[in-house]
Amino acid sequence: MEFTRRYLPMEWEERWRREKERRKRVIEEGGEGIEQDNRELRRIMAYNDSRMGLTSGRENKEGSEVRMSGASQDRTGEHMSDEAFGDEGHNIHTCCSKSYPKEVFAALKEFRDSSLLTDLTLTLENGNSFHVHSLILAAVSGFILERLKEKSGEQNAEQYDSNEDVGVDRWSVHLGTRVDHVGLRAVVEFAYTGVVLSLNKDIMAQIKAAAQVLVVPRLVELCSKKERTKEGDSAKKEERTISIPEQMKITLQSIEQLWADRVGCDVTLNVDGTFFHVHRVILAASSDYFRGMFTCGMKESRQTCVELPFLLAPEFEALLGCSYSGIVRLGWESVFEITCTALQLQFQPALSICLNFMQQQIQADSCLDVASFAEAYGMSDLLEEANDFVLRNFREVSATAKFQDLPAEKLLDFICCDGLYVPSELAVFRAVISWIEADPEERLPQAGLLMTGVRFPLMTFREFREVRAINLRMECFGDKEVELYGSALKEFGFSLPKSQDYCRVRRPKDVVVLVGGDQLNPDMGRRIPSRELWFANSLRSGTGLVKEIEWRRLGEIPDKPKFRHGVAVMEGMLYVVGGCYFYAKDDMMKSAYRYDPVKDSWKRLADMHELRSNFSVVVLEERLYAIGGDKEINANIDSVETYNPDTDSWSFVQPLDQALSGYAVAVLNEGIFISGGFNCKYVCLVSMFLYHPERGTTYLADMTNDRAQHCMEALQGHLYVAGGVCNLRKFYTDQQACEVYDPVADAWTAFASLPVPHVGAASVVLEEKFYVLGGYCQDDYSESGLVHRFNPSTQRWENMGKLSGAVTDIRACLLRLPQHLRQ
Repeated sequence: MEFTRRYLPMEWEERWRREKERRKRVIEEGGEGIEQDNRELRRIMAYNDSRMGLTSGRENKEGSEVRMSGASQDRTGEHMSDEAFGDEGHNIHTCCSKSYPKEVFAALKEFRDSSLLTDLTLTLENGNSFHVHSLILAAVSGFILERLKEKSGEQNAEQYDSNEDVGVDRWSVHLGTRVDHVGLRAVVEFAYTGVVLSLNKDIMAQIKAAAQVLVVPRLVELCSKKERTKEGDSAKKEERTISIPEQMKITLQSIEQLWADRVGCDVTLNVDGTFFHVHRVILAASSDYFRGMFTCGMKESRQTCVELPFLLAPEFEALLGCSYSGIVRLGWESVFEITCTALQLQFQPALSICLNFMQQQIQADSCLDVASFAEAYGMSDLLEEANDFVLRNFREVSATAKFQDLPAEKLLDFICCDGLYVPSELAVFRAVISWIEADPEERLPQAGLLMTGVRFPLMTFREFREVRAINLRMECFGDKEVELYGSALKEFGFSLPKSQDYCRVRRPKDVVVLVGGDQLNPDMGRRIPSRELWFANSLRSGTGLVKEIEWRRLGEIPDKPKFRHGVAVMEGMLYVVGGCYFYAKDDMMKSAYRYDPVKDSWKRLADMHELRSNFSVVVLEERLYAIGGDKEINANIDSVETYNPDTDSWSFVQPLDQALSGYAVAVLNEGIFISGGFNCKYVCLVSMFLYHPERGTTYLADMTNDRAQHCMEALQGHLYVAGGVCNLRKFYTDQQACEVYDPVADAWTAFASLPVPHVGAASVVLEEKFYVLGGYCQDDYSESGLVHRFNPSTQRWENMGKLSGAVTDIRACLLRLPQHLRQ
C-alpha cells in the first residue's frame, strides 16, 4: 500500500512545527525549562525503559548509553492493553500485529534467496556454501551466536562508526565434516521459516547432527519428537509441538535481544543527535525506505553511520522498536506523529498498527482530529471510519471543545447526512446553537444555512417549544438581523414528516441478521417454526422518539426449520448449527451449515457428535465451539465440541463442570464467558464462569440475579446481561433486571431494567449499542416482537421498532453483506 504525502491543515502544521522546536530545545538545553507535556513524554519513555530493564543500541550526543523498552517483554499476549502514566492519567496502549513475525520472515527469506544484505557464508567440506544473514542464524544457533558476538566485540574495539565506504562486512565460517549439505539446508530453512518441510526418517539423522553441531536446540527437539512419534510411543504422541507461528515469534524475540545487546549491529543512524545502532537487514525488511537505501546502491548502503536529520528521535525510536517486535506503544499524544513518520519511511507494519489504533480507540474527543488527519493524508478508509463515528455519536461529539472549531461547511455536511444518529432532532438544533454561540459575531451570518440541516418536522410540539424559547432573532452587524424562527415554524408546520427528505435513515456497514425462530401459539399443532433469514437493512428515525427498522428477507436455511439453535460468524461466513425443528422427543438436530454472503450459497458441513438445542456457538481463534445444551427433552449435557473449518470436522474438548442449557455466552479478551442458564434440575443459576477449551471452568463472581434464556454481549470491555426468566418458588417468571460485569474488578453492577420482558430473545452489539430482539413474556406467555437498544452513553433503553417474522427462540448475528442486497 502506498500513500502520497499531503500537507496538513494550517493548524496541524503549525502545532507540529512548534512541537519539533520544543523537542529540539530539550536536546540542546539538556532538558531545562521545558513545558509540562515534554516532561510527561520523557516520563512515559522512562517508565517503559525501567519496566524492560534492558539496554538497546541507542546513544545520546555524548555517547552515554540510553535505555529503551521492548527487548525482552513477554510477547505471548497479543492484546491491546492500557497503561496509565503520571498524575494526568495519559494512557499508552501496547498495540501489536499478530502477523508481523510471518511478514518479516517472508521478507528476510526473500532477501536470502536474492542474496540481498547477506553477510555470512557457511562452507562445507565438499565446497558447498550457503549465503545467509548472520543475525538470523545467530537467533537460532548458539554456535553462530558465539562467533557473531566475537566479531561484534572486535568491531566495537575498533570504534567502527565512521562514514568510510565499506559496504556490508562479509565473513565466513567453515563447518567441517560433521555437517553435510542436507543438514545445513534444514537449519537455514528452520531459521527463516520456523519449520523443516522435509523432516522425514530418511534424512532425520543428518538434520539432527547439523542441529547439534550448530547448537540449534529447538530443531534438535523437533527431531527428537519426530523420532518418538515414529517409534509409536502413544504417550509421547500427546506432546505439544510448538507451532510454526510460535517458532517464528521466538526467533524474532531472539533477534530483538541481539539488538538490545548490540550484537551484530552493522549501521548507526544519527537521528537529530541521537544515535541508534541497528541491523540493516531488519530495517530493510520492515521499511521500503530503508530497503531502497540499503539494497539499491545508494551511498548510504556503504556507510556505517547514516544521518537522518529530517526525523525526530522519539517517533523513529517507536518505529525501530516495531521493526524488531511488531509492537508499538501508542497514545493520542503521539499516534499522529508516529503515523506521519511511518508514512515518510514506509514502515508498513507500524503504519497498519497506527491506523488500527485510530480506528479501534477512536473517541468523541479524538474523532475530529482523526478525520482531519485522514483527509490531509488521503486515507479514505480511515476518513470514512472517523466521519461515521461522528455520525454515530453526534451528541457526544457536539459536546467536545473540538466540535466548536469545525468549519461551517463540515458541520453542515454532518447534520444534513441521513446517517446522523441522534435521540431526537432537538439534539441537532442544540448542537448548531452551541456552535454559533462559540463565536456569534463571525458565525451568525451562517446560521440560516446551518438551520436547513435541522429537520424540524421530526420534532414534537414539546421539542419545538424549545426552538421558540431560544432567541433566534439576533443582531449580527449593526442593523442587520438574522431571522430564523419564521422559516423554522413554516418548515415545522407544513412539511411532511414521513418524507424521505426529512427522516434519518441510517445504514450500518454490518447488518443484524435473524436466523430461524418460532412463533408462539397455544395450539401446539399450529406452530410453524421458521427457516427464514431476515436482515436489518436500515434504521429509520421518525418524529420524536419514533424508530423503525427496515427488514429484508435474506433467504432460507437449506434444512428443517430451526429454533433454539446456534449461530456464529467466522471469517465473514455465517454458521448455523443444531437446534430443534419441533417440540417432540426426537426433533433435535446436530446438523451444521455455512452460508457465504458473497456467493449467496449454502454448504452442508460435518454433523456435530451430539444432538444439541437451547445452546450457543461462539468463535475463538478461528474455531467454533458448541457448548452444552439439551440433548433431549429435560436432559441437558456438559460436553463441548469444536469445529475446525480446515478439516471440516468436530472434536470434543474439555467439558463443562456441570450440565448446562439456556445460558448466555460471549467472548471478551479472547476468553469465553458463560452466565446463568439451567442446571441439570432446570433451576436458574446466578453463576458466571470463564471457560477454556483445555483448562475447563474457572468460576467468577456470581450475578446479583438468577436467570436463564437471557442475553449477554461484550461491549466496551464489559459484559452486559439482560432479559430471561428467573426462579420464583416453583415457577418461572420474567427477569427484567439488567446488570453489567467488569472483568477487571470481577464485579457486577446494575443498569436500567428492560421496559418489557424478553425471554428467549436474540441479541447483538451494533455500533457500540446493545440490541435485544424479540422473545416472549413468561408471565402471560405472550410474544414480544419489539426490539430494544441500550446506549451506554445515556444509560437508557429505547424502542427501535418491531421484528419481521419469528419472534422467539431466534438467533442473531452481525454480517457484512454485498452492496447489491442493500440497494
